[in-house]
Amino acid sequence: MPTNVLITGAGSGMGQATALLLAGSGYRVFAGMRGSGEALMTEARGRGLDNIVPVRLDVQDTDSIRAAVARMMAEAGSIDVLVNNAGFGLLATVEDGTDDEIFRQFDVNVLGLIRMTREVLPHMREAGGGVIINISSFLGRMGLPLLAHYNASKYAVEGITDSLRLEVGPFGIRVHSILAGLFGTNFVRRGLVANPETTSDFSPYRALVAHLVPIVAKAINEGPSPEPIARAVKDIIENEDSDIAVMVGQEAEQFVPLRRSLDDKAFEARIIETFGLPPARAERGEGG
Repeated sequence: MPTNVLITGAGSGMGQATALLLAGSGYRVFAGMRGSGEALMTEARGRGLDNIVPVRLDVQDTDSIRAAVARMMAEAGSIDVLVNNAGFGLLATVEDGTDDEIFRQFDVNVLGLIRMTREVLPHMREAGGGVIINISSFLGRMGLPLLAHYNASKYAVEGITDSLRLEVGPFGIRVHSILAGLFGTNFVRRGLVANPETTSDFSPYRALVAHLVPIVAKAINEGPSPEPIARAVKDIIENEDSDIAVMVGQEAEQFVPLRRSLDDKAFEARIIETFGLPPARAERGEGG
């Protein structure tokens, strides 16, 4: 069984839950995070875990990634599992999103994942195997208004997962994604960035924002523990026959199969009905 695991974004939420569960199961976990990791390490000590190693890691910084990987190789000798968990969500309409916001959304969620994977792959390839697990979202298979940039980044993660599997499978490296639903994490407080124009009282989208944002925020703030994500990670590591994309959480289990079974128009109609969204207005004809 693989023993050495590197997790990005391990300081809170899904990453922290995964680090604690794997460490409690006997894995040696290198917990990558930008901060001190005080909350994670306090919880680890409370559980009597001494096999979590906090590592400074910023997926936007190639030097940081290289240093973290080098440290893990020096201390552990191998990287058996990489969990690409770091990410955040941008709340913005396509009309309002700025260049800086768009770039950061993709720099963290997509380019950060690529940088991290690129640095780890030579070690896995030389070792003759490994497991890469990309924490994705049910929103990598469907769209929601105000989250187009986040949606696009998670669609990209799904595309990377599918292509990478074909590249590295011959080297004994497995690649999977977890299509996560909405869980009770710090995502709204720490992982969601809102564009001020979109959330302005003067925005033409203000009615949509007022309706949809509370629904999403409530689902996250009052959602279930992210423990099922951690268990899914552990199962993928230990089960060579795991699905390529594993659905975890109510939203994923509801909408991903539905997306497969309905045509585009029928699925869009179901999303509008489910979330109470305003339907598209017909274009005005000539002279209208």
